[in-house]
Amino acid sequence: MLNFFEKIGAAIRSKITRLGAATRLFFSIISYSSDSFKRFNLTIREIYFTGVLSLVIIVVSAFFVGMVLGLQGYYTLQKYGSSEAIGVLVALALVRELGPVVTALLFAGRAGTAITAEIGLMKATEQLSAMEMMAVSPVARIVAPRFWAGIITMPLLASIFSMVGVLGGYVVAVPLIGVDEGAFWSQMQANVDFNYDIVNGFIKSVVFGIACTIIALFEGYDAPPTAEGVSRATTRTVVTSSLAVLGLDFVLTSFMLTV
Repeated sequence: MLNFFEKIGAAIRSKITRLGAATRLFFSIISYSSDSFKRFNLTIREIYFTGVLSLVIIVVSAFFVGMVLGLQGYYTLQKYGSSEAIGVLVALALVRELGPVVTALLFAGRAGTAITAEIGLMKATEQLSAMEMMAVSPVARIVAPRFWAGIITMPLLASIFSMVGVLGGYVVAVPLIGVDEGAFWSQMQANVDFNYDIVNGFIKSVVFGIACTIIALFEGYDAPPTAEGVSRATTRTVVTSSLAVLGLDFVLTSFMLTV
């Protein structure tokens, strides 16, 4: 029985230690951000790798999510005689929730794992140690540009996801089902508020971008320099990022609805 509690205590201490190390890495990134902004071409390069290369999976997923929302929403609203409000349903569901959340999950699975694997392999092949020997900070040269690239690309990807999702809902609702096109767009325009809906969705995407990027960077930077260590770090990146996104989504939604 005593060993059981010892194992629990050791696990808790380990998690607190890793949380402290991640916090220290975060503040190190902030302190070295000025160096990365001086060489902004590094950040632009990472924006291409994390954002542009993720566009295909974001656009395809958004289109099908919008189509499913349009199909399910129409048959649900039809029972209450309000099928003309399908545009509002699709737009609000995407802008408030599905856009930022699904984009963050896809970002963690595609870009987050790539960041973790890249930094973990650089650590395994002692490239980070070589930079330190040459008086080059790995945080300023490797970590900080990827951090700011993740923060910049997440809101853009979430916006593209919401836009393409609305188009997917339009394709199902208007040409296929036969909902009036004017009612689809006019009700959406009348009921979607910029400050309450779009800005809140933008804030969510920024917070999710910070969370997913810092988790991916820390897991790669802290990974044991072995093949098994890097593979486990990539798995932890996806799991931890997904749980963090879903938990933060609830917290942010509760604050936004009460404020």
